[in-house]
Amino acid sequence: MAEDAFTEHRPLLFTIAYEMLGSATDAEDVLQESYLRWSAVDPAAVGHPRAYLVRVVTRQALNHLRTVRARREDYVGPWLPEPIRTAPEASDDVILAESVSMAMLLVLETMSPAERAVFVLHDVFGYAHGEIAASIGKAEATVRQIAHRARRHVHARRRRFEPDSEATREVVERFLRAAATGDVQLLMDLLAPGVVQISDGGGKVVAARRPITGRADVARFVLRVYRSGAVPVRVEPATYNGMSAARFVTGDGTLDWLVAFEVHDGRITGLYGMRNPDKLHHADAVRTIDRKGPRPWKP
Repeated sequence: MAEDAFTEHRPLLFTIAYEMLGSATDAEDVLQESYLRWSAVDPAAVGHPRAYLVRVVTRQALNHLRTVRARREDYVGPWLPEPIRTAPEASDDVILAESVSMAMLLVLETMSPAERAVFVLHDVFGYAHGEIAASIGKAEATVRQIAHRARRHVHARRRRFEPDSEATREVVERFLRAAATGDVQLLMDLLAPGVVQISDGGGKVVAARRPITGRADVARFVLRVYRSGAVPVRVEPATYNGMSAARFVTGDGTLDWLVAFEVHDGRITGLYGMRNPDKLHHADAVRTIDRKGPRPWKP
């Protein structure tokens, strides 16, 4: 059954599309377009459904990425990837968790569509250059050159990453408690000297219009938010993009904003705050992400 094959591979297909686009909404659009193409094919004529589906999704994601890039150039304020709620066990696969982390997705956003596709498929999912060449319609030698360039680009910009764990959750819990009680010294102790805070309001809600760097400035910003009374009534721990996070919920149960925390060596190195309501519509659903299983271009 065509539908059964698509459903079986859906977590992998979603993960590929999301990493290429940085948007769960756009990834779902790509999956919908890919399913329509798949449903028009006779499954009996497809030797390896998973291989076929990954190729279709990759090509659709590339087309979609070229379209949305122009839209993002006109974005109001800092742009952040649309956060996805991930199960805590997703962080057990460190490569997968880092590949969907806010910091990594921001690095991927600085690459060309071809570089992004090649890096994701090769360095995250482990596909061979020849397999990728067949998927994106380029010569294998060209794909090798793109892969080398993309890897050098990422390595020059990647941040140190620790996936969601009991240790990182404890750091975040202490940080939130310090913010709520106004404990400036503890806040400073928990922030790394070069910490960066980025807020995405999309021009639709109040949010910092530029990144804030340095622990003194970030601490002041956090305390100002808490003292302004803008913090909703309930703060819930969660895991987003493989990172320890906090959900800020209003009295009627609405998710007002969320923050994903980047933690390294017991200190917070990055805070990624999402307030854009357009990117919070589907933030409650836990997404299943996947990069394992049989090689998609093999029997």
